[in-house]
Amino acid sequence: MDAGKDTTKDVTFAKLSDLKFPVTVRISQLEGTRKPRDFSELIVHPELRFAGVQSETLSDLYVTCQILADNKPLTIPYRTCFKAFKNNYTWNEWITFPIKYCDLPLNSQITFTVWDIAGPRSAVPVGGSTFKMFGKKWTLRRGKHRLLLWPEQEADGSVESRTPSKVGLKDEMGRLEKLVKKFERGDLPKQDWLDKLAFRRMEETHAAETEKSNSLFLYIDLPRFDFPVIFSEPESAPTPATSVVVPNPPPGGPITSALINFNTDPNLWAVLDPEIARENPVEDKHRRLVRSHRTGPLDRELKPNADIRDELSEILNYAPTQLLTSEEKDLIWQFRFYLTRDKRGLTKFIKSVTWRDATEVKQAVEVLLPMWTDIEMDDALELLGPGTVDSRVRAFAVRQLARADDDELLLYLLQLVQALKFENTASGRTMRSTSRSGISYDDSGLADFLIDRGARNPVLGNRFYWYLMVEMEDKDKTLGELYKRLTWSFMNKIIQMENGADRRDILRRQGELVATLSARAKELRASKDSRPKKIDKLRAFIADPKNNLMSMSPLPLPLNARVEITGLVAEKCSVFKSNLSPLLIYFQCSDGGEYPIIFKNGDDMRQDQLVIQLFTLMDRLLRKEMLDLKLTPYNVLATSTLEGMAQFIPSKTIAAIVSEHATLLNYLRAHNPDEGSVGTYGVTPSVIDTFVRSCAGYCVVTYILGVGDRHLDNLLLTPDGHFFHVDFGYILGRDPKPFPPLVKVCKEMVDGMGGAGSSHYARFKNLCFTAFTILRKSANLIFNLMSLMVDANIPDIQHGNVHEQIRDKFQLDLTEEEAIKHFETLLNETSYFTVVLDRIHDLAQYWRS
Repeated sequence: MDAGKDTTKDVTFAKLSDLKFPVTVRISQLEGTRKPRDFSELIVHPELRFAGVQSETLSDLYVTCQILADNKPLTIPYRTCFKAFKNNYTWNEWITFPIKYCDLPLNSQITFTVWDIAGPRSAVPVGGSTFKMFGKKWTLRRGKHRLLLWPEQEADGSVESRTPSKVGLKDEMGRLEKLVKKFERGDLPKQDWLDKLAFRRMEETHAAETEKSNSLFLYIDLPRFDFPVIFSEPESAPTPATSVVVPNPPPGGPITSALINFNTDPNLWAVLDPEIARENPVEDKHRRLVRSHRTGPLDRELKPNADIRDELSEILNYAPTQLLTSEEKDLIWQFRFYLTRDKRGLTKFIKSVTWRDATEVKQAVEVLLPMWTDIEMDDALELLGPGTVDSRVRAFAVRQLARADDDELLLYLLQLVQALKFENTASGRTMRSTSRSGISYDDSGLADFLIDRGARNPVLGNRFYWYLMVEMEDKDKTLGELYKRLTWSFMNKIIQMENGADRRDILRRQGELVATLSARAKELRASKDSRPKKIDKLRAFIADPKNNLMSMSPLPLPLNARVEITGLVAEKCSVFKSNLSPLLIYFQCSDGGEYPIIFKNGDDMRQDQLVIQLFTLMDRLLRKEMLDLKLTPYNVLATSTLEGMAQFIPSKTIAAIVSEHATLLNYLRAHNPDEGSVGTYGVTPSVIDTFVRSCAGYCVVTYILGVGDRHLDNLLLTPDGHFFHVDFGYILGRDPKPFPPLVKVCKEMVDGMGGAGSSHYARFKNLCFTAFTILRKSANLIFNLMSLMVDANIPDIQHGNVHEQIRDKFQLDLTEEEAIKHFETLLNETSYFTVVLDRIHDLAQYWRS
């Protein structure tokens, strides 16, 4: 009998033959009252005075157990370790037998005997019990069990045992334990407040029953498998099939379809079916019958059993892009009221609604949606994507976003500005089909929400303003006009706020500063002068009093509105050695410090802006789990589609460090010497720790986003040990080099940790595994953020399959252990060819300079 071959009913179970693990059981505790022997018995047998039961304290009991079948032992007896008992007999000790589950016969039994001291070098059985390992339906028993002990008898392991663990004893404790098992299986509904009262009452009942009971009970625990385990014997190897030669068809006979190549035969052509996109009328009729509105009152009280609950849980764990089958959609619809308490269920429910059916739409958005519990931010972002049409669903997602504070909202702001493109007002939808399908095309309020939050918080509003300025340049004139209207509404909202005129003036002055730097960068980029001359021209321009750049009224920096600048430091400004001649600008801050930035003209920095935003998000997710990997997500802001600015972190490229100091350790040792250090190669321990952590952090985050074109000129290191990446022109698997490794770890990084055999490198790998595991839990959030950027005119997202790339990186179809092993395999892979290409890149840079 093989239930796995029954295709008429979906079952979820595991076969015993597939369990290759050793049999384990936990001896938990002994309960019941042991009465000392009568005085008359002690007179007849005085040696019993030394028995453990006569002692004032708890005696030294121990338990022996053995597996038997067909009256024959399968293992030797095993016993618990010595333990000094204080208040009760509790062992909590796991026993592992030298036999695997797959090798157990159907009539396997475990014998348990509790022993006590009877005298010098002698023991007497307190009681024994024989436990059958398989139930009536051939299922392996699991979980907690209460075994009746037969007093003063050693457990009998024969087929017709004299010491069975179950004898139909119907006491109150047995009844309550059955209910607990149902509760743990999920067959009983859970109510937190009621469950606490019930379990407290059960503890009182348990204590009372134990005191008045004359029986002894041994509690054991068996492994709790995720699925029922059915007894099955290993299948024999299949017999090789005999090959059959199919003769050629006779002349004039029928030609089989296998002989026709439909792809290459020029005499065949495709015929378009005009009804291919239409619904199957049979399936449509079936759906309407299954989802009849008459079943609504019944569905409100419908609860899934354990198997269906497992199936629903598996569906809710699907990735956002995984399509649901019609059967899965019907299942979700059937238990829609039950799922309203699950925050993961809304996105799957929305996908299960038939949006052309006005009755379903009305129930979904008017009845169920208001009942739904609050959802997480990743699901709210998914509902704001292009797949959600009804404005009431989008408005629900906006209300969930309102729970985020300004710092968290700033992390998602780039994507939320893109989500405005998917609003019904932006796509030009009208109310023409509302009466037919019941879908609402009203405004969801996302734009008003962003404008209101941006007007309240100057930092958030500053970044929102610059995002709108870039989107106004969209090639689609309709979208360009949309963002112009939003900008106008935002400025009107600001003017209504306190100090509104001052804030509008700040945005105007920021625009003038960016325009001035842009004109100067464009001029120097087109100039044929040498780099020293360009630097002199730039400094002269800044120092010229007519340009009002050396001194200005305090102004929040567009790149980071938390930084207030008062002018430029002319003598520190410079021009980088590059084709685009980017500017290095040092700003003087109102607090007396300096803030250096890189200003580029002629380069689309929106992709760098996206990568850094996701790095910042992942850094926050890691810190939330108390893991600080010393990431350096510097600020980046695209001020138009062909220019922008980035925060400059004083550092050196790995190529420059290797050229000057030979190794990274020499560089760190030169800036942070510590002659008395042990195991850190003469470098301050905190600096080595920062280096190892930052290498691990960037190793994982660059792998997840598929950052490419890595060489020693875009890997940087600060004097205090912070390692980081720059220049993200290639992401999501794109790379100009052939056969690039997926995990970016160069030889210089490993040498800086002391080599592949050092303890620092081992810690580096462990940090990588921990970070990957943490970020894997937030895969849907990262996935939805990337999905919202598909229409953002960013090259690598437009040309690449974002969904497939992110899904492949996280390996969501694997277990956590399997995913870590997969990542470890990638981490251990090295590519000699990439080392050769790095050397070629170094030579190209040398001849260019």
